[in-house]
Amino acid sequence: MESQTSDLLEKIRQQFDSAPYPRIPVDKSPKDILNLLYIHNLVTAYYLRNQKVIETKGKVILDAGCGSGWKSLVLAEANPGAKIVGVDISEESVKLARHRLEHHGFDNAEFHVVSVEDLPKLDYKFDYISCDELLYLFPDPIVALRAMKAVLKPDGIIRSNLHSSIQRFDLFRAQKVFTIMGLMDDNPQELEIEAVKEIMKALKDNTNLKAATWSPIYEGEDSEETILMNYLFQGDKGYTITDMFAALKGADLEFVSMVNWRQWNLMNLFKDANNLPTLLALGLPETSIEEQLQLFELLHPIHRLLDFWCGHPNQGKAFMPVTEWTKSEWEEVQVHLHPQLLTEKFKKDLIGCVTEIKAFSISEHLVLTEMPVSIDSSMAFCLVPLLDAPQTMMSLVELWKKIRPVHPVTLEPTDTEQAFHLVQQLLMRLESCGYVLLEKVF
Repeated sequence: MESQTSDLLEKIRQQFDSAPYPRIPVDKSPKDILNLLYIHNLVTAYYLRNQKVIETKGKVILDAGCGSGWKSLVLAEANPGAKIVGVDISEESVKLARHRLEHHGFDNAEFHVVSVEDLPKLDYKFDYISCDELLYLFPDPIVALRAMKAVLKPDGIIRSNLHSSIQRFDLFRAQKVFTIMGLMDDNPQELEIEAVKEIMKALKDNTNLKAATWSPIYEGEDSEETILMNYLFQGDKGYTITDMFAALKGADLEFVSMVNWRQWNLMNLFKDANNLPTLLALGLPETSIEEQLQLFELLHPIHRLLDFWCGHPNQGKAFMPVTEWTKSEWEEVQVHLHPQLLTEKFKKDLIGCVTEIKAFSISEHLVLTEMPVSIDSSMAFCLVPLLDAPQTMMSLVELWKKIRPVHPVTLEPTDTEQAFHLVQQLLMRLESCGYVLLEKVF
């Protein structure tokens, strides 16, 4: 068994030495890909777990399985002032990652040819660990999770993921086909890639495997990477939600959230979430998070990755949802705009909409919900001070009273209670979507 594991590891290393992943040009920047930066920003995960806003400057972030360094660059852009440490078993990938960060001017980054199991040799403790598109390649994910836990600070957070065995079932069938044909006996290269193309194109279009997996993207000039990462992916395996939670339990790690948690909402699968069949209406409130996620995947397996955040047990700060805060708690709140929105384009568009008295479509800048999110121009004005610094709730209330000094119909002076309610409703809506962060300062 140990010999088989070693042989598989060597095959994986060879595959990534000959074809470092991902093949994104070194000069490409993720600066304008706000949704990608949002996910990789430590602030996002930390707030979700603790309802606190954290400063990224001085933090130490690990990119475990850094590959060609694209995600290392994303982490560096998303977390200003943080130190980035990347590790990978592929020496060629590490060379490319190091070159990528240097090309973009990040001098506070270092890269090592080190396996995840050997992380303690680096003598670092990390505030955040990103193990993206790697965990499913380990013979035992628990071993990798334990190794990462060993170098994670007490309040640190790990982001990792597993391939879904349900969503990716057809591609696993394809991998089995090409294994039987001998295309994965050694490191797949140009000959094997061309063989896959020829075989799949030769099949009738209504052949189940071809209909379920093949598309024009596999026939283009730049299709090699896509074929390698799907049809000829050494060590690729699939897992279920149950497997994911079992791995976390085996590593003594606490589940925090799915990374794309809004897209795992079980209630969104029903036509009318307020009028569920009796069996569901009575049973669902009693089900655990694990059971709800499991039901979602069985009913609607759309996610290739089971993408999650986790951390040391009992380290998250207990907090109340903002919808349950008292008025006195609201009065002491500090309001932050999510740092991924602090861009020149966002500022220009926000001020433009306020000035021209037209609705501000915040979701055009950062897509965090299925439905578009727009804000009335007068309410959007409350976001303007957040461009410069966090603001207290009451300062925004006073600002609103200046913007709308009288009721537009009765012409009665706007009282504090009315202004407070309107600002509160705006902030609750934006916080639920992830655009603002609300922090109790007492």
